[in-house]
Parts: sequence; C-alpha cells; structure tokens
Amino acid sequence: MSMKWSALHDAANVVAMLAGIAAEPMRPDVRNFPAVMRDTGGWRRDLAEQGVDDLSAIMEPGIAALLAVNARGISPAAAALALWQEFHAARAGLLSLAPPPEQQQAQQRRFM
Repeated sequence: MSMKWSALHDAANVVAMLAGIAAEPMRPDVRNFPAVMRDTGGWRRDLAEQGVDDLSAIMEPGIAALLAVNARGISPAAAALALWQEFHAARAGLLSLAPPPEQQQAQQRRFM
C-alpha cells in the first residue's frame, strides 16, 4: 500500500499543478498512514487498502482526461480543481480510519 499511497500523492501534485495551485507538503500523519494501517491490521487495514485502490481507480482516468485536455491547449484548471477536491475528501476519509495517536503508541509498544 505504501507505493500506491506515494503514487497517489504524486498524482495529486500533478492535479494541483494543472489546477493552478501549489502542491502541499506531505504531513507526517499522511506520510505514515500506510505503516500505521499495516500495524493496526484488521478491518481498518482492509478498508484502507480498498480505499486506496478505489482512489487510484478515480485518479488514473481523471489525470488521463486532464492531460488530454491540456494537450489540446484547453485549460483543465476547473476540472483539475474538482478532482483535487475529490482526492482530498477521499483521503480525509481514509485518514479517519487511523486509530487515535495514543492507540497507535500503544500498538508500537506492543511490537517492541
């Protein structure tokens, strides 16, 4: 899931560029999400993996369409902004699957 998660954020940065907005720096909670979900396991991990797959299924054709529009000399900014907003909404949903920080720390101590 780590590679897909990273690729999704690379894609989101391309979408941001096409929307005319600055790419955001990756916060630690976002960067560490795949590892947190791996350590959490169970239904949360399963939902996270499915969610990442679903988000990839949205982003791939969306970026292809944006790039095709851009290649024709038409501004993809409005559509790119809509895709960028959808990405962020879906990512927020995925991030909500992570257990609270205190529970994450307890899990880490268990594995030590």
